[in-house]
Amino acid sequence: MREKPLVWAGSSLTRLKGFPAPVRRQAGHDLFLVQRGIEPGDWKPMRSVGPGVFEIRIHAGGEYRVLYVARFEEAVYVLHAFEKKTQQTRKADIELAKKNLLWITQNRRKR
Repeated sequence: MREKPLVWAGSSLTRLKGFPAPVRRQAGHDLFLVQRGIEPGDWKPMRSVGPGVFEIRIHAGGEYRVLYVARFEEAVYVLHAFEKKTQQTRKADIELAKKNLLWITQNRRKR
């Protein structure tokens, strides 16, 4: 299978760059797997954001999440990256990922 390019939505890349180095390395490795069509190490579906959205879960000195959608043929879209500080994902994080997903679905059709 060919490797899909990564497309960073909104501030997702800037946010990921602010993570500690071990978290960035793990996120990069897991996203590389996703690009090649392989499941990352620890993930779960995020139906609350939208169909086909998944969250990479990173446990390294804290809880970190990277939300992405890989169902489109042309790319893996990274919707949001954040540190999770509570048991439940904050509504603001879900809403930001939804907003980025909506933008992607509306704008990818124009290509």
